[in-house]
Amino acid sequence: MGAKTLALLATALFLSACQKEPQQVAFDGKTMGTTYHVKYIDDGKVANLPKPEEVKAQLETLLKEVNNQMSTYQKDSQISQFNQMKEANKAVQIAPDFAKVVAEAIRLNGVTEGALDVTVGQLVNLWGFGPDKRLNKVPSEEQIAERSQSVGIDKLVLDQTASTLAKTAPELYLDLSAIAKGFGVDKLAEQLESLGLENYLVEIGGELRGKGKNLAGKGWQIGIEKPEMAQGQGSQVTVTLNNLAMATSGNYRNYFEDEQGNRLSHIIDPKQRRPISHNLASITVLAPTTMTADGLSTGLFVLGTEKALEVAEREKLAVFLIIKTDKGFETKMSSEFEKLLENK
Repeated sequence: MGAKTLALLATALFLSACQKEPQQVAFDGKTMGTTYHVKYIDDGKVANLPKPEEVKAQLETLLKEVNNQMSTYQKDSQISQFNQMKEANKAVQIAPDFAKVVAEAIRLNGVTEGALDVTVGQLVNLWGFGPDKRLNKVPSEEQIAERSQSVGIDKLVLDQTASTLAKTAPELYLDLSAIAKGFGVDKLAEQLESLGLENYLVEIGGELRGKGKNLAGKGWQIGIEKPEMAQGQGSQVTVTLNNLAMATSGNYRNYFEDEQGNRLSHIIDPKQRRPISHNLASITVLAPTTMTADGLSTGLFVLGTEKALEVAEREKLAVFLIIKTDKGFETKMSSEFEKLLENK
């Protein structure tokens, strides 16, 4: 064996010894009134990758920024200041990310035929599901009519280019809880990608976005949860999140019962001005971004089974529905969702 061959062999052995075994990094924390979880694979290929604690600090800084802009529970946030402002037609400066989320909420209002309405906050609060103290009491028709005067996406004026926002009704209350959590997931995912990471899974309060593969070299597989009232049965179906986001809306977690024992959902129908009432137990949406999936899942859930499927087919949306029946539960899915299952 020649000296050159020996040198090449020695180099190969050295490089092999230096290669890092892939490892999964995982951490979690609290944000937006819930929890977040992050997993990513460090395969040693990313040069100058920050330590896990540094990555976590970066992500938590981003989450803090989202809360500072869009949390209705934070009294000094940009959205809270906007809601406290009682001047009509006064354009105020907002962060570009804030403007981006409002723009998507307005777009999805059209897609869902008005079912996703981020100005419905006055009614959410009235029914006891906002940052105000929960009343556990059905409001009067007079109270509903009064609050409804300040509800409507047409009362919101956004200039996304200039990042300004105004309202035409002084009492309009903006609530982005149906979409901001998903945006938070996207911010974390984009930060991980900016570091050069290609295999990750991010989750905030049940909303997810994944890319690449897990430590076992397989795609991130997520089971779609059945409602708690489904007698403890497991997941209906699993989907693989590779460059995909997933969000679920349902009325089986956050609700209260009125004086007659009727279960009132936390999701308000903007047209009926009251909690939704139909047999759709939950709807899961898959989309390129979690912000879009989050907003769509709420809007489509408001529409109910038949209308949600009609919109999903028209807009080519991937949706999976769990419907409550007299005999238990049944499931339905859109054509796009079926395609994803076939290709996983």
